[in-house]
Amino acid sequence: MKSRPGAADRSAEFVALYQNLSRAVWAVAYARTLDAELAADVAQEAFLRLWREWESGQQIDNPRRWLLRVGRNLAEDDAKSAFRRNGTCEPQVLTGFESRESIPLERVLARERREQVRQILAELAEADREILTLRYALEYETDVIADLLGINPAAVLMRLSRARQRLAQRLKEKGVTEL
Repeated sequence: MKSRPGAADRSAEFVALYQNLSRAVWAVAYARTLDAELAADVAQEAFLRLWREWESGQQIDNPRRWLLRVGRNLAEDDAKSAFRRNGTCEPQVLTGFESRESIPLERVLARERREQVRQILAELAEADREILTLRYALEYETDVIADLLGINPAAVLMRLSRARQRLAQRLKEKGVTEL
């Protein structure tokens, strides 16, 4: 009888998974926390937990799904902990770095629009940010999102529709008409 491969036997697979999925795990965590550094920590913790599962001989049938769920759950746990610590879960907004070069007007306006959209996304409910991130930032298909969130594909489509409506309404209220 052949034994299951341990973590040491799977190092190449682990590296490939990290290269292919670390951005996706980060994005799922970022959608929940709006904190780039915390999202990076969550992604690393998710991969560390995968490694530990492999070391203990656990078989994980779908590592991608497993990692995304663990990342999502870790981000959720952190948000709950922050709420208990602070009594609030105010997100931190990711800001860019300023360039020393002169910037043409079009680039300035585009950057301002992106910042407005970021602020509006930060104001949306966590569930809306999450589903919009999975669909549009990560470009996941409906069935993948359904599997990740543990809901059926029809519910994904309904949540996406409602999240887009709320986003469109907020954009309209803020006067953002061109993206």
